[in-house]
Amino acid sequence: MVHLIDRRLQGKNKSAGNRERFLRRYKGQIKQAVERAIKGRSITEVEKGEKISIPVKDINEPNFGHAQGGVWETVRPGNKEYQKGDQLQRPKGGSGQGKGKAGNSEETSEDDFAFELSRDEFLNVFFEDLELPNLIKTQLKSVTEFKQQRAGYKLSGTTSNIHVLRSLRGALGRRIAVGGGSRKRLREAEAELEELQRTAFEDDHRILALKQEIRKLRIKIEAIPFIDPIDLRYSNRILVPKPTSQAVMFCIMDVSGSMDQAKKDASKRFFILLYLFLTRAYEKIEVVFIRHHTQASEVTEDEFFNSRESGGTVVSSALHLLKKIIEERYASSDWNTYVAQASDGDNWDNDSITCRNLLINSIMPMVQYYAYVEITDGEPQNLWEEYTQIPAHHPHFAMQKIESPADIYPVFRELFKKQPK
Repeated sequence: MVHLIDRRLQGKNKSAGNRERFLRRYKGQIKQAVERAIKGRSITEVEKGEKISIPVKDINEPNFGHAQGGVWETVRPGNKEYQKGDQLQRPKGGSGQGKGKAGNSEETSEDDFAFELSRDEFLNVFFEDLELPNLIKTQLKSVTEFKQQRAGYKLSGTTSNIHVLRSLRGALGRRIAVGGGSRKRLREAEAELEELQRTAFEDDHRILALKQEIRKLRIKIEAIPFIDPIDLRYSNRILVPKPTSQAVMFCIMDVSGSMDQAKKDASKRFFILLYLFLTRAYEKIEVVFIRHHTQASEVTEDEFFNSRESGGTVVSSALHLLKKIIEERYASSDWNTYVAQASDGDNWDNDSITCRNLLINSIMPMVQYYAYVEITDGEPQNLWEEYTQIPAHHPHFAMQKIESPADIYPVFRELFKKQPK
């Protein structure tokens, strides 16, 4: 006897396919639920899963019901008001059979359908309609990358790659082919035996011969294995070359003394969201972190988000360092370069003019997209005034203001929403 063991990856989660279909079918309702959930959580909790609920009315499926068709009349006992042909007013709301809220009455109602989104499912929905703008394939990497692609079936492989349905289908065909002749002869012999038993004695040599033949045919048919090693088929996957483009994102954050703790926290939240988006949506992307006050320095991820160093404000120091790193390590012909800058806009007046000229003449021609976020709840600062002149020269320069933590998500989505093709 042959025992089949299901070693597929979803062996312990048989309902995974049903869950994926559910998420696809109610995509709009789930997206709205995620947007509602986002408003009630902090940035540090954005990559956790979420328990969301969908109104029952949104997941009800249409069904057919039997009704009395045609034109018919009924007699209602106790009627003292109406005559035949009278028109009745439409019943007022609340007296129907709908599934509304019961309140404190004895009526029953149905709760919303609630379920848990995993971390991956939550992030997939949250970042679904975001992308890096103008991600053009400037030049392919010298090392060709490959992706796996299904390519039919093969006769050998690991047990985890057994294609159960294809193997059972082959086994069924083999049993039919191998035992077809024997089954046909068995039916004929049984018919002959039945015919002889009506006209001959049980000890007739022809009856004995047929019984022996029938016994041998049944043994032969039963000996055919349900499944044989030659029936096994394995899913075949091949590697095909995949065009790839190199991308680098520069994160520039102002940590000067004019950035109070609230502004720094908002700036960190924006960059945490950006970093989570980049590492989630793009497998092959490098992230460079630059912090600046009067001096700029390239730092690690941990230093970028956790260092408490502070000082004066010279924004051009960060732009000079940005230009130097791009020229030395990320040639524009090989890389898609993106920059996100966050500041409160407070800067030396002469330095703001330097920043504008540096961006227009040197940096913007080297990058695909530049996003500037000014974190202030007051009037725009001098850096904002100078930066407003840049989009006229370079349309791929974008500016947004963040006045409160509630603006972080809308601003982020506005900066990185998918562009119409």
